[in-house]
Amino acid sequence: MVIRATNLRKTYRMGEVDLEVLKGVDLEIERGEYVAIMGPSGSGKSTLMNILGCLDVPTAGRYLLEGREVSALREDELAEVRGRRIGFVFQTFNLLPRASALENVTLPLYYQRAAHPREEATRALESVGLAQRLKHYPSQLSGGERQRVAIARAVVTRPAIVLADEPTGNLDSRTGQEILELFDALSLREVTIILVTHDRAVAERARRIIHLRDGLVSSVEKRP
Repeated sequence: MVIRATNLRKTYRMGEVDLEVLKGVDLEIERGEYVAIMGPSGSGKSTLMNILGCLDVPTAGRYLLEGREVSALREDELAEVRGRRIGFVFQTFNLLPRASALENVTLPLYYQRAAHPREEATRALESVGLAQRLKHYPSQLSGGERQRVAIARAVVTRPAIVLADEPTGNLDSRTGQEILELFDALSLREVTIILVTHDRAVAERARRIIHLRDGLVSSVEKRP
């Protein structure tokens, strides 16, 4: 079991009002699973994703990541988890605008003090079809190419888990299909993929769809 969440709750203080976004989420994800999380706006999808990615902490409940109690980890240990065990792909790409594709992908390897960061980053970009675009800056790349750079950056550290938040949301349908094929290929390599989406066609690429509504898991759907 790579992820086990029990009674996860998250409440934000909005002035004098408490806004409860997650109201007791129970969730288990096996190693190597490809899971989609769906739900309407305000259902708690992104909040849950941030907690699973150790970018935020729950107000209450337990979260075990690879058997470790996340709430018990020190900040340096959390940073280690985020840097080595989890890769992130966002709808808005989150690339450094003044860094080339190669430099963007190399950055997490420098934090890890990898022996050959440029070589590893080059291989990651080649694996997503960008061998000819290594020196291009984000402004010189199409939306699909920027998302490919983001995926290469997410997987270059060989994480156990990839979290993707609306990864095709800013892309046309053909380019989105190409990006989803990259996630399919990652799944075949037994990387655990958790994908947040509002798009049914995107969610159906996963083996299991978890539906959120009003801060709770409303249903779980297994795919063939």
